[in-house]
Amino acid sequence: MKKLLLFLLSSIFLFGAQPKFLMPEEAFKPSAKLNENMQIEAKIELGKDIYIYEDSIKLNIKEGSGIAIKDVLYPKSVDHHGDMSYTTSPTFIIDLSKDSGVDGVKTVEFEISYQGCSEQGLCYEPYTNSFTLEVDSSKLGDSLVKEKSAADKKEQEKIEVNIEVKKELSESDSIADTLKKGSVALVLLTFLGFGLLLSLTPCTFPMIPIISGIIISQGEGITTKKAFMLSLVYVLAMAVAYTIAGVLAGLFGSNLQAALQAPWAIYTFSAIFVALALSMFGFYELKLPDSFVAKISSNHHTNRSGYVGVAVMGFLSALIVGPCVAAPLAGALVYIGQTGDAVLGGAALFAMSIGMGLPLILVGVSAGKFMPKPGSWMTMISAIFGVMMLGVAIWMLERVLDSYVIMLLYSILGIGFAVYFGAFDKDAHTFRKSVSIIIFIYSVSLFIGVLGGSTSMTKPLEFLKPSISVSSDATISSHLEFEKVKSIKELEVVLEANRGKKIMLDFSAEWCAVCKELDKKTFSNEAVKAKLSEYVLIQADVTENSQEQKELSKKYGVFGPPVLLFFDKELNVLESKTIVGFIGPEEFLAHLTKMQF
Repeated sequence: MKKLLLFLLSSIFLFGAQPKFLMPEEAFKPSAKLNENMQIEAKIELGKDIYIYEDSIKLNIKEGSGIAIKDVLYPKSVDHHGDMSYTTSPTFIIDLSKDSGVDGVKTVEFEISYQGCSEQGLCYEPYTNSFTLEVDSSKLGDSLVKEKSAADKKEQEKIEVNIEVKKELSESDSIADTLKKGSVALVLLTFLGFGLLLSLTPCTFPMIPIISGIIISQGEGITTKKAFMLSLVYVLAMAVAYTIAGVLAGLFGSNLQAALQAPWAIYTFSAIFVALALSMFGFYELKLPDSFVAKISSNHHTNRSGYVGVAVMGFLSALIVGPCVAAPLAGALVYIGQTGDAVLGGAALFAMSIGMGLPLILVGVSAGKFMPKPGSWMTMISAIFGVMMLGVAIWMLERVLDSYVIMLLYSILGIGFAVYFGAFDKDAHTFRKSVSIIIFIYSVSLFIGVLGGSTSMTKPLEFLKPSISVSSDATISSHLEFEKVKSIKELEVVLEANRGKKIMLDFSAEWCAVCKELDKKTFSNEAVKAKLSEYVLIQADVTENSQEQKELSKKYGVFGPPVLLFFDKELNVLESKTIVGFIGPEEFLAHLTKMQF
């Protein structure tokens, strides 16, 4: 039984001093009559600001009369607060049929069931009304149930499916449905656009210093053409990585990107970035052995070796530094998983990856086009990108190290860079010196914050504020409290213990940058926290990507975090309300407000 969120309060609203709420007989006025064609015309006249849910409508004729419902013409419903509803008085035209041997006038008991709500916030209980009608069976054909032809039966089944299956899809399921029905050209163009939008997400930002560093490391002789080719190779390798990982995830229900979040992989890749940074500081030059370079030069393959290295970097960057799952990616994976069509699904993922990489190509070409001339300025640019490389390395370590260690590393990096950039250099340019002093002050505040036990990068000195004692009733948690689970068994225990309540399940991981953005921007919003206080909050931690966590993700069709699932009071997943990827506080609050249980 759907949409009974406020049912327990209905008696208070209906019989108390609440004149703005209509009584049930005023809100709903059903009627039924026979027209000249022996069709039942059933109508539900709605009161002011009243609407009823499409899926609550049930039309039935009691057995015993030999008369049955043949077909129903439903009026068009609309999307209202996230559910398909009738906001104006609906009329249903019902065709009838008779069993073989039935003749004469028959008394028929017709029933119509429905359930609706008021715009003021009150939901009424489900109602069923009965009507007695006198049907002249001589004007009806034989019952389709017993004597319809095979062709008629097939058509009837089609009608029933169209009437029954009218449910709202989640965003990722809608995208998967688009893949099934859309033309190939439209699908690829759509996913290219999705990729451009995904390029603005936080997870892709670390790729900017990577591609820039690759171009800068080529030295002064690089041309715009070569910068473009290197950038293109990097993006194509990245696209291939996403495509392969996506197709495998769709076919086998596993997240290859999550598998590469093991501590050893993160430490290894962080070390690679540190090595790249040190080379940009001038400690050494990363290149192939001279003997090997001489050998491949004789075969005219000098440039090819450089492109191979860039391709490897792009491939690994996509898997380890790339974004968490978002709705377009999840939609493609759902499509591949449901249909097994890895060709179109893979092509869509490849187009999406190219869209994500287009801004990176622009960054790479710009780095090559505006390459400074040799000298102190060139050295400074290389050092800046070296610091950015170290920042990426620390950013990756956030997934495996404690927050205070990460904060300490950032502070050390910032202090060192500020001193190098000229914070205390008397001859430094005013702008350069001002920027370096600001970086130095902020980095020192981070260092002090670590000593004071703070873990906030935005408010490192908040611990210095005087504490204000408040009563326990006035204490407000600074963050939402989730009950964490890591397996299907643990989740089932928590779900069963909270049957009858509103439940939100958050699939999250420590290595997921978008998950952290969701925590900082959305879950920390006061209005969101107040609204989520109505929910039981559960968090499925898939950080380790263990077998139990893989099974948990697979059960709910989750290919990677962040994903938010909602359960009704009978522990059924509200699939159309599923959220994949980041959602802002205002949009999320609107999503919660429209939620119907």
